[in-house]
Amino acid sequence: MKELQAFWREEDAVAVVEIILIVVVLVALVALFSNSMKSLVTDILKKITSNSKAI
Repeated sequence: MKELQAFWREEDAVAVVEIILIVVVLVALVALFSNSMKSLVTDILKKITSNSKAI
């Protein structure tokens, strides 16, 4: 229990918690917008393919 309290008091632990929260938010954003990103990339690749045939 003392180790947990010492870990909680350390200032370095705050930075670790912040990094973990940032990663969790980024993963949540990717999960929410994954379908939108897939459709956007697919549309862009279709346009590139159709324009490359014209050249």
